[in-house]
Amino acid sequence: MFSPATVFSLSPLLAWAVLLLAGLLEIGWALGLKSAAASSRPALMWSATLAAMAASVGLLALALKQLPLGLAYAVWTAIGIAGTALVGIFLLGESASPLRLCSIGLILAGVAGLKLSA
Repeated sequence: MFSPATVFSLSPLLAWAVLLLAGLLEIGWALGLKSAAASSRPALMWSATLAAMAASVGLLALALKQLPLGLAYAVWTAIGIAGTALVGIFLLGESASPLRLCSIGLILAGVAGLKLSA
C-alpha cells in the first residue's frame, strides 16, 4: 500500500544533508532580515526571507523523521548561529574579536559534544 511516509523516508546520510541545507537556509533568512530593512524593494526581500524561513523549518521537520530531536535541533541552530556570525564577520565587516571567535568555537564544540554523546 502506498504511504506518503515511504516517499519521504530518508537514509541517515541524506537526513544529515537535508539538515545542513536547512541550516544554510537559516543563515540565508537571517541575512534576509538584515537586507530587507535596508532594501529599496523591501517586499521582494521580505518574500524571499519568509520563503527561506519556511523552507528551513520544513527541511528541519523532514530531517527529524530520521534524526534525534535534540541533536538535530542543536545542529540546525548551531549552523544558523555560527554561520550568521561568520557571514557578519566576512561580508558585513562585523567584529572578529578573539572572544567572538572563541564563542563561535564553543557553540560548535557543544554541538560536537551532543553528537558524541548521542
